[in-house]
Amino acid sequence: MADQLSDVAPPPAVRRVRRVVPSPSWAVLAMLLVVLAGVLFVGAYANAAFVPDREHTDHDQSRVPAEVVDGGPIIGAADGKVRSYRLPARTIALTFDDGPDPTWTPEILRVLGKYDVKATFFVMGSQVARHPELVREMSVAGHELGVHTFTHPDLANLPGWRRRLEYAQTQLAMASAAGVETSLVRFPYSSFANAIDDRDWPLVTEAGQLGYLTVLNDTDSLDWERPGVDKVIANAVPPGYSGTITLWHDAGGDRAQTVAALDRFIPLMKERGYRFTTVSEGLNLALAAAGVDQRVVGNPVASTADRWRGRFLVWAVQGADGMLGLFGILFVLVGALTIGRTVMLFVLAARHARRRRSPDWAWGAPVTDPVSVIVPAYNEKEGIEAAVRSLADGDHPGGIEVIVVDDGSTDGTADIVDGLGLPNVRVVRKPNGGKSSALNTGVALARHELIVMVDGDTVLERDSVRRLVQPFADRQVGAVAGNVKVGNRKSLIAKWQHIEYVIGFNLDRRLYETLRCMSTVPGAIGAFRRQALRYAGGMSDDTLAEDTDITMAMGRAGWKVVYEENARAWTEAPATMGQLWKQRYRWSYGTMQAMWKHRRSLFDRGASGRYTRRCLLFLSLFGVLLPLMAPVIDLLALYGLFFLDRTATAVAWLIMLAVQMVTAAVAFRLDREKLGVLWVLPLQQFVYRQLMYLVMVQSVVTALTGGRLGWQKLRRTGLEPGLSAGSR
Repeated sequence: MADQLSDVAPPPAVRRVRRVVPSPSWAVLAMLLVVLAGVLFVGAYANAAFVPDREHTDHDQSRVPAEVVDGGPIIGAADGKVRSYRLPARTIALTFDDGPDPTWTPEILRVLGKYDVKATFFVMGSQVARHPELVREMSVAGHELGVHTFTHPDLANLPGWRRRLEYAQTQLAMASAAGVETSLVRFPYSSFANAIDDRDWPLVTEAGQLGYLTVLNDTDSLDWERPGVDKVIANAVPPGYSGTITLWHDAGGDRAQTVAALDRFIPLMKERGYRFTTVSEGLNLALAAAGVDQRVVGNPVASTADRWRGRFLVWAVQGADGMLGLFGILFVLVGALTIGRTVMLFVLAARHARRRRSPDWAWGAPVTDPVSVIVPAYNEKEGIEAAVRSLADGDHPGGIEVIVVDDGSTDGTADIVDGLGLPNVRVVRKPNGGKSSALNTGVALARHELIVMVDGDTVLERDSVRRLVQPFADRQVGAVAGNVKVGNRKSLIAKWQHIEYVIGFNLDRRLYETLRCMSTVPGAIGAFRRQALRYAGGMSDDTLAEDTDITMAMGRAGWKVVYEENARAWTEAPATMGQLWKQRYRWSYGTMQAMWKHRRSLFDRGASGRYTRRCLLFLSLFGVLLPLMAPVIDLLALYGLFFLDRTATAVAWLIMLAVQMVTAAVAFRLDREKLGVLWVLPLQQFVYRQLMYLVMVQSVVTALTGGRLGWQKLRRTGLEPGLSAGSR
């Protein structure tokens, strides 16, 4: 029998929802990805994550001038002229490398201030960007600054542009922090003048052409080896009364011995008649003694432009550090949520399955009341015949009435159903008004109190309706969620969705029923008491997830919502990434709408408040927060493979995969599914999971930007006829 409802118009709310999603959500998403990539790049660079370490190889000195090998620790190589300088006798320049460090640099500054000694600090630009206040303190106290590169690489292994970048960025960081620049440079891993070889000499000449004086050392305290305070002092003491540039470190590890040694070394050398200067001051003394009318300015004032450029550089490094720190916190949080969810699934879902499968389990007396099945249909010609036949042929003893509500289809869906000539099937035609409107129309026309709702692309097994309504033997049960299965499992995308349905949907429903916070009775197969539907206000078009909306409304009303694993429905999963995106985008956005709609009941008393607090807590943690933060695992894994310890990163990622595999195996066993398909689970981590991340991010962006998501109709090909449990 076919009914015409031509006077039914689409409700205004539906017309509003069907607006197209504005482009800003895509633009914001793209911007977020670009910013994230930039942050990771800056973080990797600032943390010296892709700079070469020192390669210890022997090279000859055939290209190094003799006056350099036999000369002093200060080398100038400007204009093709090589000059080498030593400090005057009884003159010491204390130099410190690798800082500033928030722990040890202040201690060293304290000792220097105690004895009124000025020193030269060869700073790393990345550390200056992180601790500009320390560099500012150094400059204000009269200490000198020199360049020790931005990330401490072996400069000989870098191309020329990278070396110049290392110098320039350090200069900009100093300009921002202290408002000064410098003409002094010390290469990482450098030592004495007589150690310069053919591999290092081009670095010296290049630095000279850039206007730098290369500063080495005469004595090396070797404080980084931590040989003991006495040994550090002995290493730093120059032979006889010669002048010396002595090397120390104010960063790079525990510098307690350095601090203690300085506290003894400075007064010891003063007692021997030594004076302490900065490198520039010592060089000027040497020039004056040699009668050279030339002076070196230690730290001239930087230009305003360089200060501003340096400020942006500092902000970028500090922002990247903050973001990476946040990622670390999120990594721990994601791990805690994942482990917590896994434990709850293992304990509660397994207990749920054991209880239901116990020989003495029963909902009560068998339910034989007649059932009305509502099938909302919009352009479902590919699958509607198989769906309706599977419903009409159900073995429920009380009888099954099937009502197909054709919601303005343009592909002849209603005519196909009419042509079947099935006695227990009615077709209702109405103008397009949306799925919730179609469902409400079907409920209004249904003759029976037990209502089953099935999507038009879904095929039920013969006993599914009978099994689905058995929980209504419990008078407190208001709705029942069935077991949705993916019918088209041949493609890789479909296999991934099959895994997701078993783990992410069916296993979760066992958990949520146990905790009395079921959030969704699936549109593919769900049963309701008419009384409960009426009490909850019927199907609403306030959200795009009408199934989640009505389920939450029932939970708030105090009805039990349960899961019946034996009531199986076979649905056609999206076959392409584009179709999958549309479907999941709609689901995610609709779920967020439902959460927002019911948020005020968080503070309700009684059943409404208890349900909402549990439901929104779990949806927020596991439905929104965990999917949003889960990309941190993949991002840090990718980051670690390139920029961190590859072995540790790979092991951590494999542990997370093992946890997922165990969870999947448990879920498949509970759902009586074959485990063979799980071979595609590792592949799922590289494509499918990232797609779901982006879907969730775009849904959140759409919600925050106020966009409205339109109904997305997926293209169907139809399930194979005769699909049953044997198809698994």
